Amino acid sequence: MAVARVTEVIGISPLGWKEAMDEALNRANMTLRNITHLEILKQDAMIVNGKIMEYRVTCHFTFILED
Repeated sequence: MAVARVTEVIGISPLGWKEAMDEALNRANMTLRNITHLEILKQDAMIVNGKIMEYRVTCHFTFILED
């Protein structure tokens, strides 16, 4: 029987939400093993002078804990 854990990561990019999600996944892959699922909880953006300056994606990553 497997046991899983969920951790939250926020990806940030000046280019777009997909790039922010890719950043979150790349960072999660650096320290988490056995990632099985990604859930996007929220997408938001920072606006400065009427323009989007930063895209943010809040993600939950599910990974299987090792024995």
